[in-house]
Amino acid sequence: MTAVLTPDELEEKLRTHAKQYHSEHPFHQRMNEGQSSPEEIRGWVANRFYYQENIPRKDGAVLSSCPDREVRRRWVQRIIDHDGTTEGTGGIESWLRLGEAVGLSREEVEDSRHLLPGVRFAVDAYVTFTRTKPWVEAVASSLTELFAPNLMAQRLAAFERYYTWIDPAGLAYFRSRLTQAPRDSEHGLEVVRKHCITPETQAAAVAALSFKCDVLWSMLDSIDQAYGPR
Repeated sequence: MTAVLTPDELEEKLRTHAKQYHSEHPFHQRMNEGQSSPEEIRGWVANRFYYQENIPRKDGAVLSSCPDREVRRRWVQRIIDHDGTTEGTGGIESWLRLGEAVGLSREEVEDSRHLLPGVRFAVDAYVTFTRTKPWVEAVASSLTELFAPNLMAQRLAAFERYYTWIDPAGLAYFRSRLTQAPRDSEHGLEVVRKHCITPETQAAAVAALSFKCDVLWSMLDSIDQAYGPR
């Protein structure tokens, strides 16, 4: 019989997924080392937008099935962060401005003309996961945010150092996530530690995080294949 992990043991097991996080992907490694071409940057920004615009949908899926009022009160902030509260605010708007800063029009980012099939498939699979799995598993899948602040800091430094052709004002999304991601991951981890108290639910939480890591990695596989060095 599989033993029940303590909350600290469960957290430690979840944190081991850092080595599966897409920060380790060759595409990210090249980008953070200043080796990406403008075409690669534009391709990444255009395709990553599909993920960004689906974040509120996956968070809405968590809210729709979560029975805990206090969790919902805090979780809804994620949707506000990305959708904003008025026109011209929020993370999705910030990503569109990043697109403009790298030389893409808002129209071509929003109409998905550059969206790769593999990226669409991976993102849609993630949204479906959050809609069909138990809400705590959907929360666990969001815990890639445990590893996001380090990546955001590295990405911001790389863009400022190597890609000076990009308007610095367009990097606002990365700056905002330096504070939002730690807050979100802290809450998600709190939920998983509290609710995953059996071998089955703990295994499901670990599997959910592994799945999300695969989603992000698969997205970069597609982008790398389409835009990376030949």
